[in-house]
Amino acid sequence: MAEINTGSSDRGHKRGTRSRKLSTRVDMTPMVDLGFLLITFFMLTTVLTQPQTMDLKMPADDKEHPQALAESKSLTILLGANNSVRYYEGIGNDPLHPPVVKASSFANNHGIRDVIIDKRERVIKQHKEDGLMVLIKADKSANYKNVVDIMDEMLINHVERYAMVDITPEDVAYLK
Repeated sequence: MAEINTGSSDRGHKRGTRSRKLSTRVDMTPMVDLGFLLITFFMLTTVLTQPQTMDLKMPADDKEHPQALAESKSLTILLGANNSVRYYEGIGNDPLHPPVVKASSFANNHGIRDVIIDKRERVIKQHKEDGLMVLIKADKSANYKNVVDIMDEMLINHVERYAMVDITPEDVAYLK
């Protein structure tokens, strides 16, 4: 505990008056020790923030048996400049039958969320399983916010299979 040391000095008696000077000294060592113990305790018991990461599932690297993606199970979303969002069903790799490209937005009503929900329900109804695969293609002029927003839509709509792929020149033409 802290102690107060009082030292009295009986120097100098002048004409019968006695002057007593008290010296007070507070020992702060125990209080400093307590402070460091508290700091150490709180540092050791504090939970540090964990980094938030997104799980990344990579396909098997099997070059002999590549996985084919069914057109009926896929949806391609194109992100362009000025918050433009376009989509089409399928992969869009058949030059004889170009896809029907439709415009959408990130709005709450009739936006890209409704498109994803509708496509997912049709895939489940047709294939009796949730095998929807969404291909996300962002143009160089697309802003980062839209990419994050579309990733959030995948999470909100419980789309387990999606991929960010390079945009093709045909897809760039669809954005215009």
